Amino acid sequence: MRQRRNVLLIVVDQWRADFLPQLGASFLRTPNLDRLCREGVTFRNHVTTTVPCGPARASLLTGLYLMNHRAVQNTVPLDARHMNLGKALRRIGYDPALIGYTTTTPDPRTTGPRDPRFTYLGDLMDGFRSVGAFEPTMDGYFGWLAHQGYTLPERREDIWLPAGEDAVPGATDRPCRIPAELSDTAYFTDRAVTYLKGVGDKPWFLHLGYYRPHPPFIAPAPYNRMYHPAEMPGPVRAPRWQDEARQHPLLEFYLQGIGQGSFFHGAGGAVTALDEASVRLMRATYAGLMSEIDDNLGRVLDYLDETGQWEDTMVVFTSDHGEQLGDHWLLGKIGYFDESFRIPLVVKDAGCTVRAGAVESAFTESVDLMPTILEALGGTIPRAVDGASLLPLLQGGPPAGWRDALHYEYDFRDIFYSQPETKLGLHMDESSLCVIQDARFKYVHFAALPPLFFDLERDPHQFTNLAESPAHAGLVKEYAQRALSWRLRHAERTLTAFRATPQGLEDRGTPA
Repeated sequence: MRQRRNVLLIVVDQWRADFLPQLGASFLRTPNLDRLCREGVTFRNHVTTTVPCGPARASLLTGLYLMNHRAVQNTVPLDARHMNLGKALRRIGYDPALIGYTTTTPDPRTTGPRDPRFTYLGDLMDGFRSVGAFEPTMDGYFGWLAHQGYTLPERREDIWLPAGEDAVPGATDRPCRIPAELSDTAYFTDRAVTYLKGVGDKPWFLHLGYYRPHPPFIAPAPYNRMYHPAEMPGPVRAPRWQDEARQHPLLEFYLQGIGQGSFFHGAGGAVTALDEASVRLMRATYAGLMSEIDDNLGRVLDYLDETGQWEDTMVVFTSDHGEQLGDHWLLGKIGYFDESFRIPLVVKDAGCTVRAGAVESAFTESVDLMPTILEALGGTIPRAVDGASLLPLLQGGPPAGWRDALHYEYDFRDIFYSQPETKLGLHMDESSLCVIQDARFKYVHFAALPPLFFDLERDPHQFTNLAESPAHAGLVKEYAQRALSWRLRHAERTLTAFRATPQGLEDRGTPA
């Protein structure tokens, strides 16, 4: 029997893949993450299978595609019947601890309509034990601040406003009003070290979530000026946002409707009003928030070193989704562009150094993490899981039959902060898209809107839609068929391997 081990699953929020030094972001200073990359495997072609937070975390923790778990948007409930990593770990004797959040709305059939969890964006997923609460309204963090002696303003979120009475809302290099030692990043780290000191000699699993570099894009000192805007890569976008809007109706909706207020507290105006200097300034702050996370992660990794647990601990670093960061004139995690879906993944397996420092180019997806962790700890991967264990890639390379493309989905139905469904004249069950993307081509299929097709070799940033090009008609058909085959292969299959026989129940999904 495999020796019991520990797992540290680090899930940051809104960290896009190209802001990783190992993948080319040489301007970013993250020594602790660099160490993890040296001792583990970095995955070059890794995506979240859906956005935004709630759906992405549902896929990460259940191993299911959006089309199967159906928690299709923030505030949409997650069906209680689904197995998730927390529940699965309990079955093999682990007590899965969680710091941070999962943005999960409960199944209404398991409770009543007056349950206060239905008044929030999301709450904690069943199966996990919170040891550092943030959801549903950040009460755990704000309570911690008060306990530290910090006087909270009347509107608690004002701690993230830029310092100074003359500060103007928007992209800024001014620090936020909360000091770094009391930031939400420091809070999560404090909770993590406290948990690790209390868990004793028992094998443990810890989901360590960080809120950053999620907006508001305002960093505490000294991280607010750690990077200069000139160090940052400029935005990838057409000369005018109107040029991009012509590509597709959904893109036009977002370009016309996204305001700066969701990203900078108190700011007005459209995101498309941000000039390049403002985008670079915002990116410098974004990078500063990343370095703040890295410095705090150092405290956690140092504790594992000091207590001799580093070698016995699998460490996974990833994000729930990416961030447009001004590319294509967008902010946030929306639509179909790579910036929203490509995310970092670094895995250091416990006691396995055969591929230390490697950069793996195989196509991997967020649904792979649940089966990877479960298999590493000796559990059985549920048949319904859509992902595949990454252990073979950590120990050698992709096995025969590994996926030949990336797949991801997005459901853009109306929710309380965005109404594309109404604007575009769609039914909510028509408001969705799916993507199949390999090294050469990317196909985007919409339930009730025109498709998109890109030649990634000639147009890596996806400015030119070739879906209606007669010269590409055969390829569009081929990729549409591949997308349909993918959906058919991954249709819900919890019980489809069972059958009744004269000898009784037979499970054809269990190896002979």
